[in-house]
Amino acid sequence: MTTSTVSRATQRWVLVLGAVASMMAALDTLVVATALGTIREDLDASLATLEWTVNGYNLSFAVLLITAAVLGDRFGRRRMFAVGLGVFVAGSAACAASGSVGVLIAARVVQGVGAALLMSLALTLVSAAFPAERRGWAIGVLEGVTGLAVACGPLIGGAIAEGLSWQWIFWVNVPLGLLAIPLALTRIPESFGSDTAVDGVGLLLVTGGALGVVWGLVRGNIAGWSSPEVLSTLGGGVVLIAVFAVWESRTRTPMFPVRMFTSRGFAAGNTAIFLTYAALFGAVFFYAQFMQLVFHYGPLGAGLRLLPWTLTLFFCAPIAGALADRVGERPIMAVGLLLQAVGMGWLALIADPAMAYGALVPPLVLSGIGVSMAIPTAQSAVVGAVEEGAIGKAAGANSMMRELGGVFGIAVVVAVFAGFGGYASAADFVAGFVPAVAVGAALSLCGAVVALALPGRAAAVPSPADTGEFAKVLE
Repeated sequence: MTTSTVSRATQRWVLVLGAVASMMAALDTLVVATALGTIREDLDASLATLEWTVNGYNLSFAVLLITAAVLGDRFGRRRMFAVGLGVFVAGSAACAASGSVGVLIAARVVQGVGAALLMSLALTLVSAAFPAERRGWAIGVLEGVTGLAVACGPLIGGAIAEGLSWQWIFWVNVPLGLLAIPLALTRIPESFGSDTAVDGVGLLLVTGGALGVVWGLVRGNIAGWSSPEVLSTLGGGVVLIAVFAVWESRTRTPMFPVRMFTSRGFAAGNTAIFLTYAALFGAVFFYAQFMQLVFHYGPLGAGLRLLPWTLTLFFCAPIAGALADRVGERPIMAVGLLLQAVGMGWLALIADPAMAYGALVPPLVLSGIGVSMAIPTAQSAVVGAVEEGAIGKAAGANSMMRELGGVFGIAVVVAVFAGFGGYASAADFVAGFVPAVAVGAALSLCGAVVALALPGRAAAVPSPADTGEFAKVLE
């Protein structure tokens, strides 16, 4: 599949199916968050095991994103996308039918495997189907739906658990997935990467490294950041990633050419998306809790009052992507992350146990518009920095960076929150909420500075004279 041979009708099918699959995968990242109490009572689960109903999914999801991209390049992106749908549906059904917390955790891990294939290959398929001049808009639509799903996960999970039962959080994926599989196989053209060799050693190194880093981050606030478990897993993960970089630079058939990171567009885009998702996931984690603990809304009421923030992801991201197609990613991403920083900083300044809800709306809208501008432009900058045959690997790396950013962001803001506040009262919660959100603002500001390193519009298009992996950045 090349962008010059893909019809508009096919492009629409690729975008719709990619958005639906990404929505399901993103939604299940945090969808169980507001249903954990119900699950604990129903399955008689301890808090320690309950934690892994969230972390089991996030671990397998985050560590397999690059592997998913490599498998798609080797065995066919459409084929592996359909396999991902099948695995995700099977994992969802197993979650819904689970009668013990151990079975639920195992099924969530299976779900995460399917989600890695879906998220990585959806971005790859959409990026490959659309020409450069329309790619930003298409990625904006894809990421708008994905971002909305992440932000609405706790709301939807709480509403379903409150109105039906927690099992229906997972059952809803089954008919969607079963409908999407035949459509994907018949409506999406098959495509492969330019390098179809599978580097087994590289796969083991990057998977092990990502596993160590993610494990350390999700366990840091629970086991203690200075505990042997966390220090050994984080240290081991960093070492394995360093060995992976050395191995890939020397092997004759690298699965991921590390010299991609010498491209300003690729390196700055990936760094910016890491910081963007770190701030976003930290906000998702605490905003709904603020609505519940300070304003005393239920899960559904809290989610509805976050709509001024969450809906911007759906409406603004496609517009931001289209603007980036015209003026380039650098100004859109830098301004977007600056707006997110200002919105989160504003929220941190005015947060108070006695405040009125209306005071939250302006900073929520501002930060929502900001993140809506940043996400699609960062994705577009990364895939636009490589030639068409390497889009899969670029998309896989970008997907891993955003998931690692999300895990990192939650770990950091939770640690900050625990150091300043707690859940004893609304005042105690706000005491921790304020510095936690301020950290999110600082992460966003760092992302805005990084975005300034992106190449200008004329430098963002890959050069035909490039040897194969990405364009030299010229300005």
